[in-house]
Amino acid sequence: MTKGYPPIHVFGGTSDARLICQQLDTAGERYSLSVATEAGWQLAGDIRGEVVVGRMDAAAMVEFLINRQVRWVIDASHPYADLLSHNVAAACEQTKVSLTRYQRPSEIEVFNHPQLYKVDSVTAACSVAQGLGPRVLLTTGSKQLAEYQQGLAGKTLLVRVLPTAEVLSQCEALGLGVSQIIALRGPFSAQFNQALYAFCQPDVVITKESGAQGGYQEKVAPCLALNIPCIVVRRPVEIALGNIGQQVTSLAELTQLLTHWQQQQGQ
Repeated sequence: MTKGYPPIHVFGGTSDARLICQQLDTAGERYSLSVATEAGWQLAGDIRGEVVVGRMDAAAMVEFLINRQVRWVIDASHPYADLLSHNVAAACEQTKVSLTRYQRPSEIEVFNHPQLYKVDSVTAACSVAQGLGPRVLLTTGSKQLAEYQQGLAGKTLLVRVLPTAEVLSQCEALGLGVSQIIALRGPFSAQFNQALYAFCQPDVVITKESGAQGGYQEKVAPCLALNIPCIVVRRPVEIALGNIGQQVTSLAELTQLLTHWQQQQGQ
C-alpha cells in the first residue's frame, strides 16, 4: 500500500460528491473528502476515503493542499456554495494543483409558467413573495434563513430543513416554532411534495434550482399543479476556471478524466 496522504481531494457534502467518491472507490484510487459538518459526514455514507470535517477558508485550503501534497482537487460542492468554490479555485491556483469542478446540469428552463418566478437573489425572491400571500414555504435549506426572515418580515414562514441538532438550534435561535419547522432530508418525490404542500397550505413556495439530484422538477411541478406560486432562485454565476482546471457536468466526463489521471500515474 502506498504511504502518505491521498493524492486526490474532493470538496463535497452533496449527493454528487458521494457518487464521485464511489467512482474513485471502484477505480481503486486513494482520496480524501472534505465536508463542512457532521451532517455532511453522515450523508457521505459508506465510502473508503478519509472524511475531513470542518470548514476551510482559502488560506486553510492552501495549507491543507501543500501539507498533504494533493495533486488533484475535485470540487463537487453544492451549486450555491459559490464562496467555497471561489476559495477552492484560489487555493488551487496558488498551489498549482489541478482542479476539476463538477457542476450538476441545470434544469432551470424545464418549466415556464405564469406562476413560476425565476429570480437571481434572496432579495429578489423576498420582493416577489411580499406581493403574494401571507404563508411562505422555504425549501431553500438553512444557510440563508436569517436573510429570508428579514426580507419576509410580516409573513408566516414555514421552513423545510435538515433534521440535525445544529440546524434545529439555528431555527430556534431565529424564533421559529415547532409549527413552522419541517425537519426532513430530501430529495422527495413529486407525490410527497404535493401532499406536503396540500397539508401546509402555503401561498407561495421559494426554492432553488437544485438540478435533478436536488429534486428540482419534483418541487416545482406540484406547485404548478396546485396553482401555488413558486419562486426559484437561480444559481450563482459559474466561476471561470481559466488555466487552472476544467468543468464537467456528468459522471461520464469525470470517468474520462479519471482514466487520463490513472494513465498519467502509470496505472
